[in-house]
Amino acid sequence: MSAIDKVNKDYRYSAEHEWVDSSTPAKVGLSQIAVDALGDVVYVDLPEAGTTVTAGEVCGEVESTKSVSEIYSPVTGTVVEANDAVVDDPAMLNSDPYGQAWLFTVEVESEGELLTPEEYAAAQDDED
Repeated sequence: MSAIDKVNKDYRYSAEHEWVDSSTPAKVGLSQIAVDALGDVVYVDLPEAGTTVTAGEVCGEVESTKSVSEIYSPVTGTVVEANDAVVDDPAMLNSDPYGQAWLFTVEVESEGELLTPEEYAAAQDDED
């Protein structure tokens, strides 16, 4: 399966595998490609509401049965809400990373370097 088949074409992506949508506040999550690489997710640590996140900087972590990975914010702004459902049931990330398993919402002040779905997919295909 090509990487383009594992991206949501409505989102933009960071090079670190986070996605961001265009809603206000913006939702942030992990790409299917990242979730597939992680394996079974067992723990998620997210920034709390009111926290300021900075594009390109670590703001949380995800643990799987294979490894621990940092979550990088794709945007700069203030966290409005963390998705408590994903904290309570981290396995949601494995089944629905582009839907119910979004990570947090941000009132965006500025964006980091974001890739189109096609650019992100092409970068992943280049790594294979």
